[in-house]
Amino acid sequence: PRFIIIAHFVLLPLMFLKAQTNVFYPADSLLSSRSVSLIRKSLIFPIAGWQRLSYKSNGLDCQFSPSCSNYGAHAIAKHGIMLGPVMAADRIARCNPMALEYHAKLGNEFLAEDFRILDPVKPMERNSEKSPFVAAMMSAMIPGAGRIYAERSWDGIFGFMMFAMPASSAYRMRDNTDSAAFSIYAIVTAIFYGGEIYGAWRTAKYYQKVE
Repeated sequence: PRFIIIAHFVLLPLMFLKAQTNVFYPADSLLSSRSVSLIRKSLIFPIAGWQRLSYKSNGLDCQFSPSCSNYGAHAIAKHGIMLGPVMAADRIARCNPMALEYHAKLGNEFLAEDFRILDPVKPMERNSEKSPFVAAMMSAMIPGAGRIYAERSWDGIFGFMMFAMPASSAYRMRDNTDSAAFSIYAIVTAIFYGGEIYGAWRTAKYYQKVE
């Protein structure tokens, strides 16, 4: 936990300032934008740091376009520090081995250059027999259940896993609620819980096959 805090407030700023001299990464445009508030930039900042690592490794390439890091940065810039991270958590849960197959079944487009999955922050709305409200309520009761109801079972399974991992860590630290580790795990748990509710709603609204 101490390393995470140090990385956020010391190492990432140094990395960012050093990289600014010769490289420009996608999230940097949001950090330099006057239309993005300082508090939103504080959450985009670690994403910019992550891009300095992920963009240098083929093993960290994202199957989506925009990538999960770009998606998260733009979601935070546009929708704020509450909804933005929740939207990013939803995308991370959807970035699983079944994403390509799910996208192909919908008949949606791929990026021509490298066949990445085109998935904008706001996709095309579809007529659906699945209720976004019911899906959201199901995931509010059992994270992942709403995605399964909306016929994306693997998204639901991965979403539940992303919620359960920090939740189990926070639960083990429940007797030490004044620790930084507990706070971090609790915040991450809340973000992924919100991501499952939002993700279930989004799945029912936007990711249904049109007959």
